[in-house]
Amino acid sequence: MLYTFAGGGTLCGVAALVLLIISTATDFWMQYRYSGSPANQGLWRFCINHKCRAHTISVAFWDATRAFMLLSVLSCFAGVVLGVSAFANGTKSRRVWTGGIALMLSGFLAVLALSIYTGITVHYFGKRFQDWRFSWSYILGWVAIILTFAAGVFQICAHQKNVAAPAPNNMADS
Repeated sequence: MLYTFAGGGTLCGVAALVLLIISTATDFWMQYRYSGSPANQGLWRFCINHKCRAHTISVAFWDATRAFMLLSVLSCFAGVVLGVSAFANGTKSRRVWTGGIALMLSGFLAVLALSIYTGITVHYFGKRFQDWRFSWSYILGWVAIILTFAAGVFQICAHQKNVAAPAPNNMADS
């Protein structure tokens, strides 16, 4: 049962890491129409009629969203590495617990990033562009949040099971 929690946490963590990286790197957080042409934007670039350019202005909400997403990716990576190393070495309780905390932190940082982006987008862009919607990169970010929290819970449960499990009686130590 212990390996099931640790393995499930590691699997969810790896999936979350992949989704966080894809979400952070791609340009489809929002789609809209700009002067009659299809347009989309991500955290790093905006594209109008399939011609992409880097964001040239530094806006606080983009900077905050970028920073929280990058910190979330790093925290998720740390949680996955700790989970994989603990799982490969027979589930060392300290690594599993630390990995679970890192994964929970990753989910919290991603929630902050996506909440900031959501609030500004709905308030500012929702009024500026009439035909707009959140797109698949943004949605992948929310799916990754669910997976990071699930991975963290699995890792913490694996730690609790490891702490609660009685030590095996080894006659050679007597």
